[in-house]
Amino acid sequence: MTEAILLVGGKGTRLRPLTVHTPKPMVRAAGVPFLTHQLARAKAAGVEHIVLATSYLAEVFEPYFGDGSSLGLHIEYVTEKEPLGTGGAIRNVASRLRSGPDEPVLIFNGDILTGLDIRALVDTHEATGADVSLHLTRVTDPRAYGLVPTDGAGRVLAFLEKPQTPEEIVTDQINAGAYVFRRSVIDTIPVGRPVSVERETFPELLATGAHLQGMVDSTYWLDLGTPAAFVRGSADLVLGRAPSPAVPGRCGDRLVLPTARVAPDAKLSGGTVVGEGAFVAEGTRIFGSTILPGAVIEPGAVVTDSLVGNGARVGRRSVVTGTVIGDGAVIGADNELREGVRVWCDARIPAGAVRFSSDQ
Repeated sequence: MTEAILLVGGKGTRLRPLTVHTPKPMVRAAGVPFLTHQLARAKAAGVEHIVLATSYLAEVFEPYFGDGSSLGLHIEYVTEKEPLGTGGAIRNVASRLRSGPDEPVLIFNGDILTGLDIRALVDTHEATGADVSLHLTRVTDPRAYGLVPTDGAGRVLAFLEKPQTPEEIVTDQINAGAYVFRRSVIDTIPVGRPVSVERETFPELLATGAHLQGMVDSTYWLDLGTPAAFVRGSADLVLGRAPSPAVPGRCGDRLVLPTARVAPDAKLSGGTVVGEGAFVAEGTRIFGSTILPGAVIEPGAVVTDSLVGNGARVGRRSVVTGTVIGDGAVIGADNELREGVRVWCDARIPAGAVRFSSDQ
């Protein structure tokens, strides 16, 4: 297995305002665009050629990664003119693949942070002679996911989309967003129209007797679709809980990128990242948060489990918890922002304008 497809065309609407100016795979996690971690792990598993299936803000990817040579890869880019869904995107890039009909092609969703043993998935695919192999993981509450029950040998029995009643929850195994396709199977996906592999391709393959194999790998797995999950994923990369060879520094309680300035008495912990050119002033406390390049955290501010966007500013003594602050936004002094708040890009919140506690 020497080539892969990465599906990076989504709009990332659940992550807004992070994705207003930046496609989701290019939002920084642990100091580098999240896509960098996926590319590095694919490279470590033996992948040499990767096709990026792009759509939203497609022009951002190639200037950053180029031909992939800096990562030891050969990267190509294919841009959808209209959104084609997961299956349509896979089919749309098929002409760039070099594999023979029976050779395996690795496919990743662009918003999953995982410790998956990629080689083990490929080995399972080849050992079982499967047409498609799927990475499955177990979750406590599977209602938000597609269930994938398997038999005793791991062969997929059905695809059950987002069950709601107890009777529908027949397994805790879910589709974890990484696949190995036999190259010839990709050519059976319809051309030029939206196709969902989850709702159309996989059920149709099962119905025609194809062999779909599941491999349960319950190492680290996180869907980075929400701001809270993205912030946690970045912190877990810094802390070493999520494996990646692309973290630009040693794993530990904090990661401070070159040209960032941090006051000697500032307290950074919980996997906090401070990006290039950012400034963290004296008396601040930052836990489990991502401070993107050029952002400023003023004296006495407290930032917890939050993301502060490029060039944004958090004012003196402001307390920010579970919040996303968009690029260029300014939070004035003495504000309190709590879980779930999203401050849009370039917004201005005056000093003392938002509070949950008394002003005494």
